[in-house]
Amino acid sequence: MNTTRAAKGLVDQVYKGLLELIIQGDLKEGDKLSTEQTLAEQFKTSRPTVREALSRLRSDGIIASRQGAGTFVTRRPDPDLPRFMPLESLSDVRRCLEFRIVVESGAAALAAVMADEADLARIQEALRRLEQAVATSALGVDEDFGFHLAVAHASKNQFFVSVLASIEQHMEFGMNLMRNLSLSKSTERLHRVQAEHGDVVQAILARDPVAAEAAMRRHLEETRLRMFGS
Repeated sequence: MNTTRAAKGLVDQVYKGLLELIIQGDLKEGDKLSTEQTLAEQFKTSRPTVREALSRLRSDGIIASRQGAGTFVTRRPDPDLPRFMPLESLSDVRRCLEFRIVVESGAAALAAVMADEADLARIQEALRRLEQAVATSALGVDEDFGFHLAVAHASKNQFFVSVLASIEQHMEFGMNLMRNLSLSKSTERLHRVQAEHGDVVQAILARDPVAAEAAMRRHLEETRLRMFGS
């Protein structure tokens, strides 16, 4: 167990070190990474450790390998990320978002069909609370989670609710990160995020499952894009 934990710690260190170089601009989009052997020497570790760190960065869409050419930087995450989170947690945030895109878009589609008047009122109230948080420059993590949970409840399927409840800590970690990032940017970005929530509500009120699914998927995919870059 200790050996496994130590190995993961070394991978985290290499992952974080390379990510810092990319975020700081020392490695720019299009730059070619050094070989595994060179990186192993640079980070004073083994090639398997470097290989695992590179695999994580590749899965995150931050680097890509080209056959016969090497490995290149393809994306630069938001440079403000280190202010709000340990960089080694970035992969977990991305995985949570990927999971949410699949689950919550389905919940929104079902909510458009199944929601009763009380559900619709709760969703609208959740949106109003989010609008108030934006207007007062509050962080709004509880309000954000409450909105997504209200949509899940409106699906009338307890499994959507149970899934969101089971990953609440992970969701709120990601929401805290993203809302902090948004607060550090322009007010236009905050209003754009809120407009995405509004699109979800309008589609559910219109009883349009296709539009509701698309609006929720677009919101979460845009969230991922804002964090991980183009």
